[in-house]
Amino acid sequence: MRKSKFLMLPVLLWMALFLLIPMVIVVVISFMKRDTLGNVVFGFSMTGYKTFFDSLYLGIYWDTLVLSVVTTVICLLVSYPLAYYIANATPKIQTWGLVLITIPFWINFLIRTYAWVLLLRTQGIVNSLLLHFGWIEDPVQMLYTKGAVLLGMVYNFIPFMVLPIYVALEQMDKRLLDAASDLGASRWKAFRHITLPQSKSGIMTGCVLVYVSTTGMFVVTDILGGAKSMMISNIIQSQYLGARNWPFGSALSVIFVITSLILILLFNRAMQSRADRVKEGSA
Repeated sequence: MRKSKFLMLPVLLWMALFLLIPMVIVVVISFMKRDTLGNVVFGFSMTGYKTFFDSLYLGIYWDTLVLSVVTTVICLLVSYPLAYYIANATPKIQTWGLVLITIPFWINFLIRTYAWVLLLRTQGIVNSLLLHFGWIEDPVQMLYTKGAVLLGMVYNFIPFMVLPIYVALEQMDKRLLDAASDLGASRWKAFRHITLPQSKSGIMTGCVLVYVSTTGMFVVTDILGGAKSMMISNIIQSQYLGARNWPFGSALSVIFVITSLILILLFNRAMQSRADRVKEGSA
């Protein structure tokens, strides 16, 4: 026991140094003031939190939550069948499937995002093909729209959903499915009462990874959304680097973290209650 605690010490020190201490600094700065030159003034103030409740920032924050939740749901709906197919395929198909899923990680994130600009712009590949086949008469505005931002988010974060679900399905005890088949259960009933609950950990991990990554992403909205799309992460970036309003940027960061934790806890509780209902139904 003492040895295991000693081995955990480097991890705890790392988390304290690069996670806990910076977060405490952000919380402290969020309650401070800012002078006319953008310097942080050591004095208690709630101005940053009061500014957040302006209709402009509330609207941007609501759009951020909606986009993050929609991205997470789409990634889940697309990734689960794919992960299920890979987990139940032959070893050769599993190997190639995992390689294809991880290929995007071999390319720089910015390059992958800028590739969508070449595809979606007015003179891009998609519009050129649609015009060539006569499916449209004039180029369609695809770039710098909310749809382009959503597409970029889903494309970039699908691997974060597929891999955890695949791992959960791969580690599942397949003998339970054989037992369910021997007892006369249909494939849908076996999936609902065995496969889905067994993959709950992968679903939760994937949803948390995608949601947190999406809410904190500002590159995709800058490149694919332009000035027409704005997320709370873009506001935080501009407050720190452009406006030099660190107290307001820190207040937004604290609100973002608290909201994310609440949503994650609610999602965890919903998944747990669903699993409990499934167990009661099967019993």
